[in-house]
Amino acid sequence: MEFNHADLFEGVADVTGDRVAVVCGGERRTYAELDAEANRLAHFLLERGIEPGQHVGLHLYNSVEYVAGLLAALKIRAVPINVNYRYVESELLYLYRDSDIRALIYDVEFEARVAAVANDVPTLRHLVAVGGNSALPDAVPYWMALESGKAERGFAPRSGQDVYIIYTGGTTGMPKGAMWRVEDMFMAFGGGNPSGEPRATPEEVVEAAAAAGPLVMMAAPPLMHGAAQMATFIGFFLGATLVYVRRFDAAGVWRAVECEKVFSMNITGDAMARPLAEELARGGYDLSSLGLISSTSAILSGSVRDRLQELLPNVMILDNFGSTESGFTASGVPGSTPEKGLRYRPNASAGIAVLDERLRPVEPGSGQLGTVAKAGRIAFGYYNDPDKTARTFVTDAGGTRWLLTGDLATVDPDGTVNVFGRGSQCVNTGGEKVFPEEVEAVLKGHPAVFDAVVTGVPDERWGSRVAAVVEPRPGVPVTAAELDAHCRERLSGFKVPRTYAFVAEMVRSPAGKADYRWARETAAAAS
Repeated sequence: MEFNHADLFEGVADVTGDRVAVVCGGERRTYAELDAEANRLAHFLLERGIEPGQHVGLHLYNSVEYVAGLLAALKIRAVPINVNYRYVESELLYLYRDSDIRALIYDVEFEARVAAVANDVPTLRHLVAVGGNSALPDAVPYWMALESGKAERGFAPRSGQDVYIIYTGGTTGMPKGAMWRVEDMFMAFGGGNPSGEPRATPEEVVEAAAAAGPLVMMAAPPLMHGAAQMATFIGFFLGATLVYVRRFDAAGVWRAVECEKVFSMNITGDAMARPLAEELARGGYDLSSLGLISSTSAILSGSVRDRLQELLPNVMILDNFGSTESGFTASGVPGSTPEKGLRYRPNASAGIAVLDERLRPVEPGSGQLGTVAKAGRIAFGYYNDPDKTARTFVTDAGGTRWLLTGDLATVDPDGTVNVFGRGSQCVNTGGEKVFPEEVEAVLKGHPAVFDAVVTGVPDERWGSRVAAVVEPRPGVPVTAAELDAHCRERLSGFKVPRTYAFVAEMVRSPAGKADYRWARETAAAAS
């Protein structure tokens, strides 16, 4: 057995076969049933000529079929490719082509978009339709694909060097595929141990899962997002039951928590926490089983976190730092929020440093601004993008390879890292640097603001000026003057937005990340 996700899942399935592995809506599978379903799909793909290293697209809502598709690809050493189900035809065509997918497993709801672009993707040879019969002549219904494959394994040996790719959209531009070796990914995302100290052998992972008591975990984000995929495997390596909702809906999430007695839940920042808090405030849910909420990929603003904690006083709420390319890096220290400053203290073994322009660690306590970087177990590049790879993954004079996260930070004398924000989104106004995250968090603290994104727009005098795109709470009017007064009480004058654009609905990625390109265009139009 290797530190390989398919090997580890099969090992856990062998010792916890009767335990429920996944629940989504009315569908549920035990570990043995999920393993057999993934085996059938894997053999179908093999029979269609899918080879190790080739790419299998997953264009699906959350479902048992999504999880089975992930496992099936990994079982035959193929590479699963996550497809954003919100993409329109031009974006899908880019992603299908960029990722070189050979097979696509898709929900029939998306068939019109798939049909519009599939013939223009030279590598795409096989279609599997989930959720009903397909009108596409070449598409095989999912149930038929399962019937044609055998439930037993019989696959070739795998390696810890097998590749796993997660496409991440970021905040601007087209998505990019972060490439991992699966052993590095396993170690970077928990190492199969809640304590954070990776298990020493694959066999220890299986033994610990077999010995673990019943644990029910929920991955609330869409499985097309890396955070939900990693939460799924973390749960599997603990022998847990993973609960999903088909599409994120606050009421649906709380009903699932209540019904399935979920203990821990993974969310992504304010985009999920805010509607969850508002739905919870309406009452009517028994959440006595819930003990932990962990936010990853997007940081909770203080006002939203405080509201959620007020409604769930007995639940631990954690902000975890990390990224698709770095894995988990650290948890926020008490009191860390975008308004007060994002702060965390990484473990000595985490491989985290704040580097200057010469890739040297900044002096703790110096106040010098540097870039947060990680060495060790990290992604090894971006698929089909050598230029982006060269800019992001760099090697210092001593031969250490670093991932540059793009976050700017200082280091306190005790080693605490103070994160100011993403350098690429920093607004330079008259020589002063304004980090959008801080201003966004202050705006979200206003009772009439549901969501806010801050960016810069051109200014003849200052070069750029701070602008805010604001989504008010439904039925709660708010003016630019009111928001200006609110911000001036809490921010230095140069950080206060000079332009406000009010919108009915904010544009964000399914992971809750701000779309800064859209925000700049919207703010510029308003100004």
